[in-house]
Amino acid sequence: MEFKNHNIVENYQYTDIIFEKRPVIDVDGSKVPGLFNAWIMLNNPKQYNSYTTKAVKEIILAFGEASNDRSVVSVIFTAIDDKAFCTGGNTKEYAEYYSGQPQEYSQYMRLFNDMVSAILKCEKPVICRVNGMRIAGGQEIGMACDLTVASDLARFGQAGPKHGSAAIGGSTDFLHLYVGIERAMQSLTLCDQWTAHYAKHIGLITDIAPALKINGKFVTNPLVITDRFVDENGNIVYGQMKSGEELEAGKALLKQGEIDLSKLDDAVNRTVAKLLYSFPNCISKSLTEVRKKKLEHWDSNKESNREWLALNMMTEAKAGFRAFNEGPKNDREIDFVKLRQLLAEGHEWNDEMHRAISPQFR
Repeated sequence: MEFKNHNIVENYQYTDIIFEKRPVIDVDGSKVPGLFNAWIMLNNPKQYNSYTTKAVKEIILAFGEASNDRSVVSVIFTAIDDKAFCTGGNTKEYAEYYSGQPQEYSQYMRLFNDMVSAILKCEKPVICRVNGMRIAGGQEIGMACDLTVASDLARFGQAGPKHGSAAIGGSTDFLHLYVGIERAMQSLTLCDQWTAHYAKHIGLITDIAPALKINGKFVTNPLVITDRFVDENGNIVYGQMKSGEELEAGKALLKQGEIDLSKLDDAVNRTVAKLLYSFPNCISKSLTEVRKKKLEHWDSNKESNREWLALNMMTEAKAGFRAFNEGPKNDREIDFVKLRQLLAEGHEWNDEMHRAISPQFR
């Protein structure tokens, strides 16, 4: 029969992301004829795969295309290179265009909301292949996915309160569902970053794979504690970053090695192979039911959060994003103590305030 095309835009040519169909790999390592995974790849490695306005629009279209494709078994959401899956919105674009422009940012955030919703409504399982850092908005779009398979060199976390925003593009809706309220609060307010080992330990991600090769052999991330033990305070230690001499030795070892993501791809393929041997409609129904837990929070909050983020572009976000974009390489945060002191004295948010707290004016 001749199928109808249900894509919003037919035969779209992607420029800011990469969209590819790759054959599904069976359990024996062979390619499955006629069945594919849709790979949606962020393609901005020089800026740690942060998403621009155009990339957001293309991600929406790509998820719609993958969802509609009858030959697609699953969607692999990932990025180019080995440094980052995604570090969130493009701070250069935020600083140079959106800061101080709440009406414009409100329209951008409507696109962002549609991007998250496009992931959550995709009719195929969505696997986040984390090839590096998954930070800030990258963490949010990653948690909108159904499963996560990560390089064991990856890191996870939020950065908003350090740079003038709040993680209300999904993290305040999703994170507690994965790790509980206490750990979610830790990440969302303290902006502590978690290693891939720790993220798997607490249930944030599905699987990890080694990515560092030393003398041709894969080794576990040398920066991370992978032995479980109880410290002097009675806390179970596992997955945290090493410290002191051990950390320095790990950094030296890391510099000697090479990054190879083939084991990560093998882990992704194994996950898809498990999905392959199941009824597709039963999988789709299972996704829908579990996603309801995310959507319950997301749909309740996304519009009011969009409005708050737009207005915040006149105050903290304006200061934070411009500081990150314009400040010296080793000094990209505002003077938080000075800000709190000025606010305590009753100073209004104006250009004088920005100059007083921003690193580019020091």
